[in-house]
Amino acid sequence: MHNFRHVLQQSLLASALTLGAALPLTALSAQTAAAADATTALAPDAFIKSITDEVFATVKSDKAIQQGDLRKVQAMVDSKIMPNVNLQRMTATAVGRSWRQATPEQQKRLQEEFKILLVYTYAGAAAQIKDQTIEYKPMRSRPEDSEVVVRTLVRNKGDTIQLDYRLEKVEGGWKIYDVNVLGAWLVQTYQSSFAQEVTASGVDGLIGKLVERNKQLAAKKVAG
Repeated sequence: MHNFRHVLQQSLLASALTLGAALPLTALSAQTAAAADATTALAPDAFIKSITDEVFATVKSDKAIQQGDLRKVQAMVDSKIMPNVNLQRMTATAVGRSWRQATPEQQKRLQEEFKILLVYTYAGAAAQIKDQTIEYKPMRSRPEDSEVVVRTLVRNKGDTIQLDYRLEKVEGGWKIYDVNVLGAWLVQTYQSSFAQEVTASGVDGLIGKLVERNKQLAAKKVAG
């Protein structure tokens, strides 16, 4: 079985077309939205710790998630993670200048496919969550800061994995807009590949490539 470090490397950094997410965007229920508001009211490092603790507890108590059940992973991502992420900012930054030139429908499709890829990321990584511990590095921020970085170390059987989060201040708390895995910021990793695809075949070409990649990942999951 692949170790946790290897899974994170392969899932999150292999290419700009391996980021994964759930099904097309859906409205949050009142209960989920309220839970998100309660979480984002925390200090930045406490906010990340709260999300991490919830995800770890959910995975460790659910055998189906541990086995990579996409429906269960989707439900966890939608309820525990996505309410705390600025998906539009992440997608727009990854797409770059072409985002402003895209039509509203193209922007919607890009966000949907970007989110769909996230589920496959968590399906692989969540199955490896067992005895990891998280160390939260001291915060370097001021109360007036509108953007901060929360730095953590994930320790797993001798491996130490750098996992940092860029947060933006929103009404009532914080949202995640980028993640640093093993020294590489996720959105920046996608920018180059996305730009190349847009240059070669336009925004629709990028959407098509993401759709194709998601289908490949779905087929791989079914076959696996």
